[in-house]
Amino acid sequence: MTVGTQVRQALANAKSVQANFETFALQTQDEVAKAKYDKAVAQIQDVIEGLELRMEQIEQEEPSFKMDCDV
Repeated sequence: MTVGTQVRQALANAKSVQANFETFALQTQDEVAKAKYDKAVAQIQDVIEGLELRMEQIEQEEPSFKMDCDV
């Protein structure tokens, strides 16, 4: 598995975690828990942005990787 593939997989996983936290925040009536989920959403967003930047770098360095993933 290439680094690009691993980063793409990590990005997908991070987005999934973020969606779960958003769902948990919507489902809870506990305001303290809601605030913690919202904070987790914001923190994972920072991770997602970092992974997206890295993915862009990888695609620029290795254009064939982007073509392989677009198929």
